Amino acid sequence: MTEKYLTTGDFSKLCKVNKQTIIYYDQIGLLTPAYRNQKGYRFYSFRQLEVFNVIYLLKELGMSLEEIKSYMEQKSPELFHSLMIEQKEKVRTKKRMLDHLEMMMDVKINLLEEAEETDFHQVSFLYLSESFLYLSPNITDINDDDFAKVVTQFINTLNEQNLDTGFQIGGMTLHEQVVKGEYTNYSYLYMKQLEQRKSQPFFKIAAGMYAVGYHLGKEDTIHVTYERLFSEIRRNHYEIGDYIMEEYIYDGLVKSGEDHYITKILVQLK
Repeated sequence: MTEKYLTTGDFSKLCKVNKQTIIYYDQIGLLTPAYRNQKGYRFYSFRQLEVFNVIYLLKELGMSLEEIKSYMEQKSPELFHSLMIEQKEKVRTKKRMLDHLEMMMDVKINLLEEAEETDFHQVSFLYLSESFLYLSPNITDINDDDFAKVVTQFINTLNEQNLDTGFQIGGMTLHEQVVKGEYTNYSYLYMKQLEQRKSQPFFKIAAGMYAVGYHLGKEDTIHVTYERLFSEIRRNHYEIGDYIMEEYIYDGLVKSGEDHYITKILVQLK
């Protein structure tokens, strides 16, 4: 059976790209037509679709056309096998990254949906299950220059070790700072974790009762919210526990102006 050939236009439609892409690939020696007629018109075999698909795959995985051409010039079953294994690992890495991004988006969506149903003027007393935090080095009484270094190190670690779970970075204040009225003299920065990893030193938040309140507005008036929160704690016959955690519910990402920011405050009770 005599093989049928496709014009450049028909072949480009088969490949789902524009005609100029196929012409360009020929010009740089990447995908040469099966033959040219006497007038110089290009004709392609439908079997060349597989070659195009490999080019497209490698290009999508980040290889340059020059790198792909280099492979095509020295192709062999062994080299192709090696290339596919290498590129498959890149796909797996990219998939892990996309899965992680999807997880972070789910967290943010859930936080926003939870916030929509929250009365920010109410103090609640809730039993919270055990959870885990990834903590920064201690930042109590730290100066501005050292704080900048700790924040940078903390965020870099979150990114490098896939510890950024999509939650807001929070601030933890220990009991001794709180009783002195140093509400924003944080002891640690933290990122909530969805699970404990054996390879990481996580801080375990004990299951138990917590008072939950919300501060609306700028940080310079947060002492008023703390005083109201502590008054409610005493009225309900609880005592402040070992630590307090703060995290933004609404910040500059979703609100214009600090007057509209909302900070969630969780007080461990005993």
